Amino acid sequence: MKIIHTGDWHIGKIVNEFSMLEEQKYILEQLVSVVEREKPDALILAGDIFDRSIPPVEAVELVDEVFNMLLLEMQVPVLAIAGNHDSAERLSFASRILTNNGLHIAGIFDGNVPRISLEDKSGPVNFYLLPYTDPRNIRHIYDDNQISTHDDAMKKVMDRIGQAFNSSQRNIMVTHGYITQMGRPAEYTSESERPLSIGGTEFVNSDYFGMFDYTALGHLHAPQKAGYDNVRYSGSLLKYSFSEVRQKKGVTVVELGEKGNAIHRHIDLIPRRDMRIIKGPVNELISPEVYKSANAEDYIYAVLTDRGELIDPISKLRAVYPNIMGLSRESGSRKEGSKTSASQGYKSKTKLELFREFYDSIQGEPLGQEAEEVMAKIIGEVEKEGG
Repeated sequence: MKIIHTGDWHIGKIVNEFSMLEEQKYILEQLVSVVEREKPDALILAGDIFDRSIPPVEAVELVDEVFNMLLLEMQVPVLAIAGNHDSAERLSFASRILTNNGLHIAGIFDGNVPRISLEDKSGPVNFYLLPYTDPRNIRHIYDDNQISTHDDAMKKVMDRIGQAFNSSQRNIMVTHGYITQMGRPAEYTSESERPLSIGGTEFVNSDYFGMFDYTALGHLHAPQKAGYDNVRYSGSLLKYSFSEVRQKKGVTVVELGEKGNAIHRHIDLIPRRDMRIIKGPVNELISPEVYKSANAEDYIYAVLTDRGELIDPISKLRAVYPNIMGLSRESGSRKEGSKTSASQGYKSKTKLELFREFYDSIQGEPLGQEAEEVMAKIIGEVEKEGG
């Protein structure tokens, strides 16, 4: 059985006041093309379909359009769960009717993990759909006061699944959360991922999924394994923060053969506009030699290395990079110690020596010869006037 694993669409997301809807439409068209080419038996959507619990109308229409193509035109079943950004109640609406058309959505967790079985020539494949749920909700459902963390909650749910688990068949888990090996932080995380809790209590041990042939995860935006090669994040379809600029976005294709044989591969998706960080002096960044070497329509964050005062650099950059999202000034390595107190022996030092030390502590580099001459002239004029 061939499966396409995807997740974290975040349809309707806004990044630095830029709507990503057109970019999402473009990338979802690529996803549909991948489905047409690969001809999978099912598509998994591991949570965070939308970016917020009440998505804009345009976001709902886009998802509806994609689901119609996958389900009605291409006859590919879709197995989806709610993520921490989704509204479980909204996704659960009319789920029984949608199931008849091949759309299986697990929104609200009621204590039972839905199991959807699909057949191929080797027999059934069981998909367990576990949506994101707060540990407090699971503590209430199971009436277990020992549950306080996401790890506690997952262990409890896995224990319940194991009571009626058929290990002789092929089984796939679909869930959404921060899954790691032995509670260690994941190798790749992103600024655009909303924390599930504070202080490490969001970590879930990937050992709990050892009984499954493959575990399809959502939440972390970088494609990666979670401890084991068959416990994986597909990652998001697009870059949603500048911490993701080096990540290769796409989908994971999983092929299940006989029991225990799961082969996976990553397929890259190419965005209409990439997300990039550029660095250098303003005049260099806006020169044709630089901006013509890449797509100037990309989403840009600029790190400026200029020294001295800059007049309206964002306008100069936006004239060349219309989708610039932000900028900052590069600061030199700062020395430890107070930036407001003079060093020892300041009473015996000249004003120029004190300024030289001040400049070095703030800028992280020595005062240049030309600047020192200008400062010496200014100090001399001030002292003369004061005299």
